[in-house]
Amino acid sequence: MSPLKTTTRDAATGPVLEIVGDLDYEHADELRTAVSGLTLRPGQRLVLDLAAMEFCDSSGITALLAARNHALAAQADIALAAVPANTLRVLRYVGLDQIFPCHPDSETATAS
Repeated sequence: MSPLKTTTRDAATGPVLEIVGDLDYEHADELRTAVSGLTLRPGQRLVLDLAAMEFCDSSGITALLAARNHALAAQADIALAAVPANTLRVLRYVGLDQIFPCHPDSETATAS
């Protein structure tokens, strides 16, 4: 298992949170903590860049949903970028691709 590492950077549309490692039961709370520490303004877009995410289990999916709820509570938007193929299959299977806009990379996700 790879430890989870998050890095935040600012884009014109709002914060981009890069997720590296395993987003699983052991590490999902770390993502929740990172997201809850973000200040979002109405109209911004929170982008979760998953390009370096190695694994995501159901706890990780729940953490992604918590991030979405945080963004919506702030009247902000959320998007996923560079979703790994195995995670994208799960999102599609359970219909979450309908509530998470998915982009090929963070540059596309942050385009105004």
